[in-house]
Amino acid sequence: MDTAAQPAFRPATPQDVPALVSLIQSAYRGDDSRAGWTTEADILEGQRTDPAGVLDVIEKPDSRLVVVEADGGLVACCQLEHRGEHAYFGMFAVRPKLQGGGLGKVVLAEAERFARDEWGVAEMHMTVISVREDLIAWYVRRGYERTGRTSAFPYGDERFGVPTRDDLEFELLTKKLG
Repeated sequence: MDTAAQPAFRPATPQDVPALVSLIQSAYRGDDSRAGWTTEADILEGQRTDPAGVLDVIEKPDSRLVVVEADGGLVACCQLEHRGEHAYFGMFAVRPKLQGGGLGKVVLAEAERFARDEWGVAEMHMTVISVREDLIAWYVRRGYERTGRTSAFPYGDERFGVPTRDDLEFELLTKKLG
């Protein structure tokens, strides 16, 4: 696949759910995820999301699940949610074998542009598992700031995976979009 091809962005539809679940799972969990650098396979087992969770994001008011296609295939996705003065960025996945080639930067920049220009928000928020120092550093290099504000990981809710350690929590990262 030629990752230099200009990616196309569109809102996800219910028909995209199976392919999106597969993409998200492949980017974070299991052996397939080890082909990229965003794997969570060493800290979480099981699923990253499920069809019901993806469909909820697609159908939720003030939410948009963005499908990113290049060369006729699904290569990435991300969630945007309009939350008043800010937007929330999540469910970000890039096909593992395409990670490290700049596609993630393009997707993140487009998400920020959309949130700023279409929704008029001044800030983007996201949560990242706090032990994911490499991933947090990637966002910091793109202008996100660590807030030190954390929230609990949903231990016991296998919809989000089965932790292999007991120190997981989410850290809030923010970026001004002005």
